[in-house]
Amino acid sequence: MPVFQLSEDLIFPPAHLASEGGLLAVGGDLSPDRLLLAYSQGIFPWFGEDEPILWWSPDPRLVLHPVDLKVSKSLRKTIRKKMFRLTMDRAFEDVIRSCSAVRVNVGEPTWIVDDMIAAYRKLHEKGYAHSVEAWYGGELAGGLYGISLGGCFFGESMFTRVTNASKVAFVHLMRQLSDWSFDLVDCQVTTDHLIRFGASEIPRDLFVKRLNRSLTLPTRRGKWQFE
Repeated sequence: MPVFQLSEDLIFPPAHLASEGGLLAVGGDLSPDRLLLAYSQGIFPWFGEDEPILWWSPDPRLVLHPVDLKVSKSLRKTIRKKMFRLTMDRAFEDVIRSCSAVRVNVGEPTWIVDDMIAAYRKLHEKGYAHSVEAWYGGELAGGLYGISLGGCFFGESMFTRVTNASKVAFVHLMRQLSDWSFDLVDCQVTTDHLIRFGASEIPRDLFVKRLNRSLTLPTRRGKWQFE
């Protein structure tokens, strides 16, 4: 399959034309309009330092339906202890920078480079990107961030500094999304960690169909908070 070179026009090739590894296109920019268009078509950016902007749509796709969330007995016990104070959209930039730092600090490459941080901060300011924070002893102990469109939440990354902090944040987010009638969470690529929470792989064409259905729901823009 060819890899497409994007122009200044706000357009993407269809996701099903991605290469076997999921790479679809290169170039373009990280403007809010382009990012939102990409997500609405099942495409997301993923590239490293000193690389061009790369756009991906892997097949299969890992997804989680909030109503299908699985929580282990040990994690439920931790949640009942109420060790963490949970918030939404209180420290978006701290969360995204922490997601980047935890990888850099252990010598791993990160796709959450400065350009990505700036781009997602703009999406947060426009009410599309959201964070969940877990606080312990007044300090940020873990969290996650992602994009919301229609009834779909596109999970991007999570981090933890205190054991189980990001897991507790994730569970609280899934429960809130279920209460808000979100029907789809895009987990992008498969990890054992998310499989244990109830995520499963589906073919990309099925993911795009479910995404299109989900996007018929209204987008919950603005600052989020737990209800």
